[in-house]
Order: sequence, then C-alpha cells, then structure tokens
Amino acid sequence: MSVQQRTLDCKDLHSYLKTLPATVLDRLYNHPATCLAVFRELPELSRLYIMRILFVDQAVPKAIMGSWVSPNSAKELEDIVKLLTELRLWQEVEMQGGLKGWLLNPTFRRNLKGALLGGGNEWSMKPPTDADPKARGIAILDEYAMGRWECVLHFMVGSHQHEVISSDALQILQHAGLMKKEPGENQLAITRDGFQFLLMDTSAQVWYFLLQYLDTATARGLDLIDCLGFLFQLSFSTLGQDYSTDSMSDGLQKFLQHLREFGLRKDGRFYPTRLALDIASGPKKSMLNTMAATSSNQSSGYIVVETNYRVYAYTDSSLQVALIALFCELMYRFPNLVVGIITRESVRQALRSGITADQIVSFLRQHAHPECYKEPPVLPSTIADQIKLWAIERDRFVYKEGVLYNQFDSQADFEILKNYAQERGVLVWYTTHGRKMVVTKEGHEEVRKFWKRHSRNGSM
Repeated sequence: MSVQQRTLDCKDLHSYLKTLPATVLDRLYNHPATCLAVFRELPELSRLYIMRILFVDQAVPKAIMGSWVSPNSAKELEDIVKLLTELRLWQEVEMQGGLKGWLLNPTFRRNLKGALLGGGNEWSMKPPTDADPKARGIAILDEYAMGRWECVLHFMVGSHQHEVISSDALQILQHAGLMKKEPGENQLAITRDGFQFLLMDTSAQVWYFLLQYLDTATARGLDLIDCLGFLFQLSFSTLGQDYSTDSMSDGLQKFLQHLREFGLRKDGRFYPTRLALDIASGPKKSMLNTMAATSSNQSSGYIVVETNYRVYAYTDSSLQVALIALFCELMYRFPNLVVGIITRESVRQALRSGITADQIVSFLRQHAHPECYKEPPVLPSTIADQIKLWAIERDRFVYKEGVLYNQFDSQADFEILKNYAQERGVLVWYTTHGRKMVVTKEGHEEVRKFWKRHSRNGSM
C-alpha cells in the first residue's frame, strides 16, 4: 500500500472524447457544433494542419505534410498526429505508388466546413418567437447558477443551510465516488475524492460532475450522442438569451431538466447560465478565460494569509468557512470574518482526507483577497513551501507487499534468482549482505516455480 496520494482524474475535452468508441465518435461528428467545438479546442498547430487540408478531398502524402514544419518541431508533429488519429479526425491511407498519406475524416470535413462557412442544415439553437415578459438578466442568471451549484457543495460538506438537491445529483455524487453510504448508516458521507473535489475550481467541478453524468446517460435511457451534441450547441449560445425547447426531443427535454443544477429552465424556454456555457471547453481554460478568472478573483477573493500562518477570511458564507476548515484550525468567528491558523496537524488531517498540498496552495491563491494583489506574491512563499514540506513528510516511505527470499546456500544461487526476478520486473529490493531479496506478491509464484526447477536441475 502506498502513502502517495491519488488525485482526481479530471479529463479535458479531448481526453474524454478519446475514451469513446469509434462508432460513437463517427456519429458525433455529424453535428456541426461538435466539429466546431472540437476544432476550437485543438492545439494551434493541429488547427493549422486541418485548415490546410480542409478543402482537399483526397489524401495528402505524409512527406508533404511533414515539410510544413521545421525539423525542430518533429516531436510536436508526432504529438498532433497521435491526437488527430485518436480523435478520428483523420486516418492513414495508402496512396497510389505505395505512398502513405493522411485523409481528413469526410464527415468531420463536411460539417466543419458547414459550421465555418454556413450553408446546410441550421445547427444553432433558436430563440422563441415571443419575448419573455419576465426575462432573466445576466446578473440574475449568475446568482442563480452559483446558488444552485453551491447547494451541491453545501450538501457535500454537511452544511445545514443547503436546499434540497435533486435525486439525480445524489446519484451522480455516489456514482462519481464523491460520497458514499457507510455500512449501517442511512446518510451519505464524503469520500477522499470528495474532499479533493471541493477544492477544485468551479469550472473543473462542473466539468467533472458532467462527465460522471454522461457515464450514466445510457442507463437513464438517453442517447449519449444527442446529449453531447446539445452540450456543444449550448457552448455557442448567448448568455442572457432565452431559447425555445419546442423542437427538442423527449430525451433532450429530460436531459435539460437534469442540467438544472447549473442552468435555468422554464416552460417552453430555457436560459443558459455562465456555468453551462463553459462546459464544452472542459476544465482547461483559454488564456483569455484565465485572465478573466484572475480579474474576477481579484474582485471577489476573501482570504488573507500572513507569514505567521494566520488565515483571515472575510466572508459570512458557511460554505466558504467549511472549505477553509478542511485545512485550517478555526480560532475566532465574527459576523463577516473568520480567523484560523494553518498548522502541521491541520494540514496532515487534510492530507489524510485525500486533499493534496498543491490543491491547498492553489485554493489559497485562487481566493486571495484583492489587497493581496497589491504586493505580490498573493500567498507568502514560506507558507506555500511549508505546506508542501508537510506533505513530503508523508511520502518518505512507500509501502509495498512482497515476499522475502533469504538463506541461499551460495552467492551464485542468489545471483541467479535475483537476475531472474529483475528481468521480469518483479524485484522490489535486494542486498548482497546476507543474501536477501524481496519480490512482489504478484511475481512470487513465478519466481518460486523457477527456483524449484533450478534446485531440481542443480541436484541432478
């Protein structure tokens, strides 16, 4: 058993698409919105290659495409070839004369051209023909979206101030392993992964939550292709604009209802929220979004950390207080101020809960008070370094199960068995002093059989 911590695997958009079967990807590219969303999130060099062959209806020789970059970019070219192949955006074909070439996926080409140039079937969502007499402003949508999402987080930290969350959200929390029922208990309890989830930024939380939902889409009687296509369409909608649900299938109507944790729904129309608009890009933000997020943090941050390990949180939110208490010892609480201190024990307790040192440091920086930005760094380097040092204390030893071999009759026998275990990658540790070695539990049976055969042959 290893004491090194496992972090949540929060895939980005392309990493998620790579996990889908080839047949699902091929059907998915029938949606122009999907093609444009996937193209938009590709690395710059990948987009360049696609644009250069987008209007070429035949395969292009590899040698020609390789000449489009300098020899110094060979590794980068290998990476984009692997990415575009795994996403089934192009495929390797054999051309006349035995040349190898790359051919862009015809379905992807057709729909990306339609999305970029127009023409073909309409793929964007349509607003209702009649205006909403009770239209929702952007500020209201932002408040609603964060309020709904914070209900989920309140529930996870066990706050008594949360509203009731939907049964769908409860199922997803359990499916994702963020919460579970302990034996003999009726209530859900937060898990190690759940503690890590709480300290992720909001966009990563929403994306991870949605990935877990998509894992269960088929079991809910929903078409995964329709759900993904709608999400990509949603990413091209306008914040503050209402859209009609009249043309939606029953499956999409049901899916939209399930998205109410970060969207607003009304009879016959719905309003996308800021959380929903960012879904298609996943947890990885663009530089522009990162700059906007930094600007937002500067205006909405509430945490001040001093070099004496004192933490001052200017907030009256019970959720924010609960998050700070995950790795701080709370000392005083006032109507709009909470004072705590970061100690070795409070950090170790957080580490035992599954939270990593990097997540604690990132959380403190992400929610730093506006005053902290006036004299960088926003988080004292001594605090960040000490938190990581406390984490390293727990990683000094790594425990693995194994089987000890000793009492060899000769050095030659010891070397033979050690070399055999080493060749098969099952040797954990050895020392020539005393002729001792340890092999993995899984490799023990194979090593034992080899030693029996060797001993039998040696005695004959």
